[in-house]
Amino acid sequence: MPAVSQYVGALDQGTSSTRFVVFDPAGRPVAIDQREHRQIYPEAGWVEHDPLEILERSNEVIGAALAKAGIAASELAAVGITNQRETAVIWERSTGRPIHNAVVWQDTRTAAIVAELAAQGGPDRFRASSGLPLATYFSGPKVRWILDHVTGAQARAEAGDLLFGTIDSWLIWNLTGGPQGGVHVTDVTNASRTMLMDLGTLEWNPEVLAALGIPAALLPRIASSSEVYGSATGALAGIPIAGDLGDQQAALFGQTCFAAGEAKNTYGTGCFMLLNTGPTAVPSASGLLTTLAYQLSGQPPAYALEGSIAVAGALVRWLRDNLGLIARSDEIEPLARTVADNGGVYIVPAFSGLFAPYWRSEARGVIVGLTAFANRGHIARAALEATAWQTREVLDAMNHDSGVDLRALKVDGGMVRDELLMQFQADVLGVPVVRPEVIETTALGAAYAAGLAVGVWKNLDDLRANWRADRHWTPELDPAGRAAAYHWWQKAVGRTFDWLEP
Repeated sequence: MPAVSQYVGALDQGTSSTRFVVFDPAGRPVAIDQREHRQIYPEAGWVEHDPLEILERSNEVIGAALAKAGIAASELAAVGITNQRETAVIWERSTGRPIHNAVVWQDTRTAAIVAELAAQGGPDRFRASSGLPLATYFSGPKVRWILDHVTGAQARAEAGDLLFGTIDSWLIWNLTGGPQGGVHVTDVTNASRTMLMDLGTLEWNPEVLAALGIPAALLPRIASSSEVYGSATGALAGIPIAGDLGDQQAALFGQTCFAAGEAKNTYGTGCFMLLNTGPTAVPSASGLLTTLAYQLSGQPPAYALEGSIAVAGALVRWLRDNLGLIARSDEIEPLARTVADNGGVYIVPAFSGLFAPYWRSEARGVIVGLTAFANRGHIARAALEATAWQTREVLDAMNHDSGVDLRALKVDGGMVRDELLMQFQADVLGVPVVRPEVIETTALGAAYAAGLAVGVWKNLDDLRANWRADRHWTPELDPAGRAAAYHWWQKAVGRTFDWLEP
């Protein structure tokens, strides 16, 4: 049971919106406020966010959620941060002014930098130390691009006038005082997504920094995921900021996947499956990422294998915003239910290339299998099925790398409300899919990390006791039908390859 009866807050800064969630000691959400921010597309394949807008939205949701909960900030025991991970921000130490918009994890502008790095050592040049292949996905090349394209930035970075961070660092620095003493820190999970951290030492790798020309003075201190980093100022004045986890690791933590072999899949803008591998960093031979799962203060880290899918919920938003197929995202399931199956239509949403298990940056999206029979319902159904099939590919790779066949999959994220998708997911995986009562697991994981640091919860067993299942889906598709449909999906994926030419 919890040690004390206090609320814990979580600031969940995602790709399309920011939320603040207040949790009680039982891990139940008491109040939530959420607000979207702009997606900025300067060129094809480029995606940016305004860091100051994200900070403004963060302050707004903090105040609004506390008001909804009917509590004062002083009633929070601590606040945890969770964030979109690979998005890069560089700002001025003296003023807090960003020198460029944040370059978002989906952005592909660093393709030339990645190709140049690969030419000198292959796509796995830094994989042994970082666990990551060379790809536009990760933060390190984004830092290099900003330093190259903002006048004087390299010299200012070397002089210590600038600070780099993923979104967690940006928020913690501002929440703890900004130019007036803000704490410049990140945790091991976010650091592991930059390509700049050594998985063994949990320190910035000087060889990778040298290869990218990134000054060490630019970088935050790497800390554990659960400790007091500093005290907040402003609306949260005096409250400890005590948890920091990248969003997918936070969801793993919120799902209480603390034992090696336990896995979760989060269905958001992208889709991300993580398998806890315990104290061992497991190299991948199947296109997965070796990453940090979490680290508690004073304890050895836990590692994970991750399958990263770039486009999941983003495909539904594309159908809504770009094609006008639906007016609201929640209309996708009713539309998909108007047909019995996908009518032979498959959508592979390689908008920014393909992530795991392929890592094909030159791939682009396709809709295949169209006939005069196909209608809006088939397109909607194919869009939902695309998320499930991409997850199947990742699970196959995970089973191969870990040597353990997953027996059930814990799921979370906004798309798990779609019960047609969840049933199809169980069908194509051939294993049960389990949705928890609290699907805000990303925010919950950040709250758990912060609460552990200040004694709201004593240990991981307290957190396990809070987890409760809401619904199970069991496979209904026979193995032959599953194999036949998977064949057509894989054929569709093959059509996306080599669309961009050198």
